[in-house]
Amino acid sequence: MKKILLILVALLVMNDDVNAQMTVRVVRDSLFIPWELVYGPDNHIWFTQKNGYVCRLEPTSGRIDTLYNETNTRIQSEGGMLGLALHPQFATLPYVYVAYNYIDASVYKERIVRYTYNSTSNVLQSPLTLLDNINAANIHNGCRLLIIDNHLYITTGDAATTSNSQNINSLNGKVLRIALDGSIPTDNPIAGSALWSWGHRNAQGMVYANGKLYESEHGATSDDEINIIEKGRNYGWPAVQGYCNTPSEITLCADSNVKEPLEAWTPTLAVCGIDYYDHPMFPQLQKSLLMTTLKDSTLYQLKLNGTNDDISAVSKTGLSKYRRLRDLCISPDGRIYISTSNSPSSGTGSKIDRIIELYDPSYNGISKYEKEVAVIFPNPAKDDITIKLKANLGVVSYSILNIYGQVLMSGVLSKVSNTIDVKALPAGQYNVLLQDKGKLNMNKVFLKQ
Repeated sequence: MKKILLILVALLVMNDDVNAQMTVRVVRDSLFIPWELVYGPDNHIWFTQKNGYVCRLEPTSGRIDTLYNETNTRIQSEGGMLGLALHPQFATLPYVYVAYNYIDASVYKERIVRYTYNSTSNVLQSPLTLLDNINAANIHNGCRLLIIDNHLYITTGDAATTSNSQNINSLNGKVLRIALDGSIPTDNPIAGSALWSWGHRNAQGMVYANGKLYESEHGATSDDEINIIEKGRNYGWPAVQGYCNTPSEITLCADSNVKEPLEAWTPTLAVCGIDYYDHPMFPQLQKSLLMTTLKDSTLYQLKLNGTNDDISAVSKTGLSKYRRLRDLCISPDGRIYISTSNSPSSGTGSKIDRIIELYDPSYNGISKYEKEVAVIFPNPAKDDITIKLKANLGVVSYSILNIYGQVLMSGVLSKVSNTIDVKALPAGQYNVLLQDKGKLNMNKVFLKQ
């Protein structure tokens, strides 16, 4: 049943509706629909453009490196090059996972490919197809990618055929789960199948936080949704739209293991990319999902409840000057990067899209005394790391984050020299954030072997 939700509309007091403490900076313009943004361990934004380009952006200077042009990409209305993910152990396994649409014997399809990043030549090479022959269409192709616990999760749309979503023999209208080499995990809900969940219409956002997989999904004329994705669950489309709140929906939900959304919007907003925010740069956004919207030109904050399994409040930051907002990512120092989606979808005409940055210029996120504050060793690490603090700092809290900004470990440093067991962390690159009295004093990187 639909819940009552407290709506908190943020004060819009700066130019172009932006919250008072937020400053907007255009990082780069003249782009063609930057469809997916990922903040990489190299402090660059990795992104796809819908016309088949994979790029890497240095966010301070705005310099772009074009890493690859996938010439097999075919734009058809909403279709083209879509999702992207980086391997969690990117420092040692420099794999880039990309989704794009292509033509096979006049049939429009979707493919998931793994490329290898060559840091010496600064290009992607050695494409390896992991999954293909997914039906595609001019509309409803998905396709977000996300890696969780060494598995690749893939959202697919119903490819304009609503019956696909409930057909467990179809890859469309699903969240798929495959191993990072393209094989089918043995613990998927259906033996030999990539299906993880079904009954989806066209999911446009995914993020993993708090041990949960959150997803945003386009409705038709009603009921855009935010869901928590669970193994083997049915999300209802096309028979159930939004909540189970009509007699036929209530019956189907009970019979078919349908999981209701956390929140649904009517009229629709064209909900899109989502990410999880928990950084002191914007305290009011902490412990929230952030969501971009296409029709609404707004960044939504979805405040999570204490158990992170429901939405307790919604607030909005209008960005109407930038029109359609496609995706976002968050840097380790709390800055929010958003891409727009305003260029002609055909790929012809002017490239008018941008990547913008939201930040608080008064926030001193990285202390100018960083080198004196703390030292981390050994680096690279194997079983543990030692964080040695400057004496008399008082109570300092620490968080260890992966390349996606997800907090994997946290605690309090009570001594000058503190040893932390990191054996359970997979090999890869990690950020260590230290906070003293609510301010971020240090942001360091270490490698785990």
